[in-house]
Order: sequence, then C-alpha cells, then structure tokens
Amino acid sequence: MVLQSDVLAPLSTVLVAPTSQSALAATFRPQVTIGSQLTRVLIEQMAAVDVRRTSEAVGRLSVEEMWAVDDALSLVVGLHF
Repeated sequence: MVLQSDVLAPLSTVLVAPTSQSALAATFRPQVTIGSQLTRVLIEQMAAVDVRRTSEAVGRLSVEEMWAVDDALSLVVGLHF
C-alpha cells in the first residue's frame, strides 16, 4: 500500500507498507478493504522502494480507513502526544 503523498510523486522512490490478511491485530495495523478483501496494513514494516517496483492502483481507501492509517503512522513514528 502506498503511504506517500501525491505531492512527492516526481521522486524516484515511494513510501509503501505491505498488507496481510493473516497478520495479528494491533493498534498500529489498521484493517482496510482492498478490492473486496479485508487486510491489515503493516505500518511498522513501511519502506521506501523504487517506483518501478509498484504496479497500478487497485483501489482507494475510505476516509475512515485513511484516518486509521494516519493514526497508525503517527503511533509508529512517534507523533502521538
């Protein structure tokens, strides 16, 4: 899953997080729907990858799912106060 803002699209790398349908639930692993499948975003495993390693978008998250991803990102990188 791409985590990076569209503003940074011209860069040669993109920030991504893997997803898993079998990962254990955690506050830093929001559950989202991709296609018709429930999956967890493994925020703690985010990494920058070459943009050529990505494929076409398979969907978009709802606003609520984006809020959950934002909360998990804040927790993982220590932005919660």
